[in-house]
Parts: sequence; structure tokens; C-alpha cells
Amino acid sequence: MSKWLCALLSAAALSLASPGHAQNYPTKTITIIVTAAAGGVTDVVARAIGQKLGEAWGQQIIIENRGGGAHIIGASAVANAAPDGHTLMVAEAGTFVINPALYSRDKIPFDPDKAFAPITGLVRIHHAMITTPSFPANSVADVIAMAKAKPNSVTYGTAGVGSGPHVNIARLQNVAGIQMVPVHYRGATPSLNDVMGGHTNMMLISVSSALPNFRAGQVKMIGIGSPKRLPEVSDVPTIAEGGNLPGFIAGTWFGMATTGGTPPDIVRKIHAEVVKIVNEPAFRERFLAKQLYEPMTNSTPEFEAYIKSELQNWAKVIKEQNLAIAH
Repeated sequence: MSKWLCALLSAAALSLASPGHAQNYPTKTITIIVTAAAGGVTDVVARAIGQKLGEAWGQQIIIENRGGGAHIIGASAVANAAPDGHTLMVAEAGTFVINPALYSRDKIPFDPDKAFAPITGLVRIHHAMITTPSFPANSVADVIAMAKAKPNSVTYGTAGVGSGPHVNIARLQNVAGIQMVPVHYRGATPSLNDVMGGHTNMMLISVSSALPNFRAGQVKMIGIGSPKRLPEVSDVPTIAEGGNLPGFIAGTWFGMATTGGTPPDIVRKIHAEVVKIVNEPAFRERFLAKQLYEPMTNSTPEFEAYIKSELQNWAKVIKEQNLAIAH
């Protein structure tokens, strides 16, 4: 009888305690790991949302940039953190769906299926193809012609192995039947700096990141990976029309996750606040619209399903097109 009573009291205590994970969350500083170098879209989005989270929750938010290692370094930090929601990750699509399709499991120091608790998508972007001003190509067709005439003579910067700027160029090479040389960086910003400095010939980067330098004459913008021309740069053709590549688009998306095993009620609380921030009209007008970012929030189950779908799509593309992802 005594044992039965103790068990009953223990069960009652657990039933009272278990729903309370999110009631006091957050209880300490929150760290948002950005899987790329400072200055790129991942970093800009994380800082904007982090500021709003800090205001809403009254806790300090630390943004920690951990680029490099094909973004696996930053992802590993989140995978190995305490599963309590106080370590978040903002990452580009490559972290969620390219790396698991690109690398064998022994090359990634965590289980991609269990390491993270997805929260929500954040934003989508279109990529602009930019070149150093002295590069002789003035169109995507010119780049293709140069690369065909002299394979491996054109260099392009990336935001890391498996990043959108990398795999989208790899797709373009496959479709156009050309071969160029990738130069990998810890994020889009250091790659952009080397394009401006003439150390690499070209790259794909978000339109918003390229625009200031394009308008200042520091880079040439020769194509945009959107389905149709953008009003903000209507004189720049799409990559599809400029390179005679019907249907070709180039862009990527960004999302938020936390450590796998984090209690679902904490994940729901984070999700609710982040979606509230992104859907706030003032935030969309003053931040997203000005950066040419498209909002991409969804429910956590929808985001999980989207990741699975994207992973299958990219695994198929990588296999069928035999994409050469140099390291």
C-alpha cells in the first residue's frame, strides 16, 4: 500500500510538472548560433529576430557566428547543446537539406534526423549573379561561353560547401555543360569581399546583399535567379533569360531550429513568438521588404514536412545530375 501510494504521488507530481516547461522559459541568456560569418543574410535575419525576442522575453540574446566546415561547425554546437531551448540555430537551407544529402553519415558529427528540433522557416531570397568589375563577361551567356572555351578558367566564390550559392552554381554548370572552380568561404560576406577585390571572378549572393555594391559600381550584376525580373532592378535580366536556360531559378531559404529533445511546449513557445515577429506588419515593412526578403513562416509540423521534402528533392538532384561538389 505504501509503495502504491508513493508511486501515485510521484505520478501526480510529474503530471503537474511536465506541462510547465514553457511557463518559465526562458530562464537565462539565449544564444542564437548563426552557421555563417557575420554580415550575410543568415546573420542579418538572426540579429533582427534576436533583438525582437530579447524585447519580448526580457532576456539577453547573444548572436554567435560559427561559420566554416560547410556550416557543420555551427550546427554541431547546437546539436550538442542542452535540450532546453536556450540555444537556437538560424541557418541557410544547406544546413537542413543539402549537407545530409551531400555527406555520408560518418562525415557529419551528429545524427541529422535527431540532432535538431525544427521550429519554423524564416525567409526566402533570390540570388544575384555578380562579377568583379574587370571580369570581361557582361551576361550569363558570356560566362557560359568563357567557361566552355576554357574549362576551369572561371572562379566563383561560395558561402561554404553545400550552401545555396554553391549548389546553385553547381546546378548551372550541369545544365550548361561547363566546369568552373569553386572557392569556399565561411559565409557570403567574405566571399563578396573577394569578388569586389578581384580575387575571384564571380558568385551568387542575395540580391539585397549585392545591391549596395552594385549601385556603387563595385560589382557587376549580370543576372538574377528569380522567375521574372525584379522591379527594384528591372534592367537586370533573369539568369534564365540571360543565359538561355529556360526555367532556371536560383535562391535559397533560411530557418530556425533548436536542439533535438527540447520539450515540445518550449518549441511551441519559441515558434509562436518568432512567427509573431515575422508576421508583424511593421517588421515586414521596415525590415523584410527593404531587404527583399520573402517571409516563409509555417507551423512546426509544416516546416518539418518541408525539410523532408526538400531533402528528398536535393538528394535526387545531386544524384541524377551528378553534381560535382568540390571540397
